[in-house]
Amino acid sequence: MHIAVIGAGSWGTAITAVLGQKHHSVRLWVRSPELSRQIQVSRENANYLPGCKLPQSVLITPDLKEAAAGASLIVLATPSHAVRQTVAKLSSYVSPETILVNVAKGLELSSLKRLSETIVEELPAIANQIAILSGPNHAEEVALAYPTATVVAAKSRKVAEYIQDAFMQPYFRVYTNPDIIGVELAGALKNIIALGAGIADGLGFGDNAKSALMTRGLAEIARLGISMGANPLTFAGLAGIGDLIATCTSSHSRNRRAGLMLASGKSVNEIQTETSMVVEGIRATKAAYQLAVKQGIDMPITNQIYQVLYQNKSPKDAVFELMTRSRTHEVEEVALHNSSWD
Repeated sequence: MHIAVIGAGSWGTAITAVLGQKHHSVRLWVRSPELSRQIQVSRENANYLPGCKLPQSVLITPDLKEAAAGASLIVLATPSHAVRQTVAKLSSYVSPETILVNVAKGLELSSLKRLSETIVEELPAIANQIAILSGPNHAEEVALAYPTATVVAAKSRKVAEYIQDAFMQPYFRVYTNPDIIGVELAGALKNIIALGAGIADGLGFGDNAKSALMTRGLAEIARLGISMGANPLTFAGLAGIGDLIATCTSSHSRNRRAGLMLASGKSVNEIQTETSMVVEGIRATKAAYQLAVKQGIDMPITNQIYQVLYQNKSPKDAVFELMTRSRTHEVEEVALHNSSWD
């Protein structure tokens, strides 16, 4: 099996380490020639994942053709905003038998499409061989071979199980799920709630506030997802509540750290300037806000975080508005249909 990993951020590097320990032909595409040379010499991506040593068998290259040509499995690990343009460049090296798994989490802001939809538009010939891998997977912990579980979603069971077998390690357990919509949306939207968790921590609120934020955040993620065709059970799994817990509570979470910075009064521009890695939740908030309007779905937490990010609303005012909204039921469907209520 020839595997190409496209993108050498922290997650792409960690995945390369996982695959390189199991397979003899793994190639990592590094966009920067200078960074590529550094990794070739040190076998370590000091810029994005220091301490993670890549096996000597892994080929490091800034040449996309050298990395991807002839690959039976392509792992797309670029930031969400670069997915479409990267896939367009990859199209020359994709054969009808190629399987592609995207590990980025986000939405395409210009079109509001899920990333798999943008990939299919660029690579229609392999539409049924495109998969999504998502879950509570901090690169820093995967690099240390800490026990980790993830989920791969694909239309085809054969494709999902192919990827499952490719990635499975004693410390990296992979489950399969046919619900691409739910897995993708859960992975993209949990970053919004993580921004809120960072804001809550930064404002000095306690466990009560964070647990409420996460629970109600999951409810609105599921509400939007279900309206778009997702399976409700997906949001109770690894891609849903699992990833939400990890992203909202971990010191590794870029989105939570960005929320802390928002609480301290920093602007979006200041956060992006000071953060070397992409904070996916910033773009995801705008996309989810627009999707909620388009779908007619109530997403109060997303709405308030959007106003903090893009309309200069103070985090304290956003919290006050969330807490003083008009009364509602926790489970809307039960409130509407449970005949045991008077």
